Amino acid sequence: MGEPIKIELTIPSLSDYVGVARLSASGIANRMKFTHEDIEDIKIAVSEACTNAVQYAYGDIVGEIKLSFFIHDNYLEIKVKDNGRGFDINNQADTNTNDPEKIGLGLGIVFMRSLMDKVDYSSSVDSGTEVIMIKKLPVQRNDV
Repeated sequence: MGEPIKIELTIPSLSDYVGVARLSASGIANRMKFTHEDIEDIKIAVSEACTNAVQYAYGDIVGEIKLSFFIHDNYLEIKVKDNGRGFDINNQADTNTNDPEKIGLGLGIVFMRSLMDKVDYSSSVDSGTEVIMIKKLPVQRNDV
């Protein structure tokens, strides 16, 4: 395919619009021929990333959450970005664990890591947070 196809969506940082992000992710994943189970995993991971932005990024003001979907030949890459208050990654607990007792970011990042093939994030105080998630397409077997 070469360059990935890019689809962008911007939603307000209100919980009422997280469903729009979920539906978009579901439609894109369905078009890519992900399994039903993988589509559900992607929807939950996108919901968690957006919900974190809704809850923590902007406080009492309404900001924007930008979603970028990159359709590659064999995987879907999703970026969820806010320009909110962010946090100091170095001040967080152990961020390389899936143990909710040791992680300082709550259960959202734990869920995302368990549902997606790869999850990275970056954040800095007053500059926002970006979560990047990758889900690989299942290997298609032609000998069945």
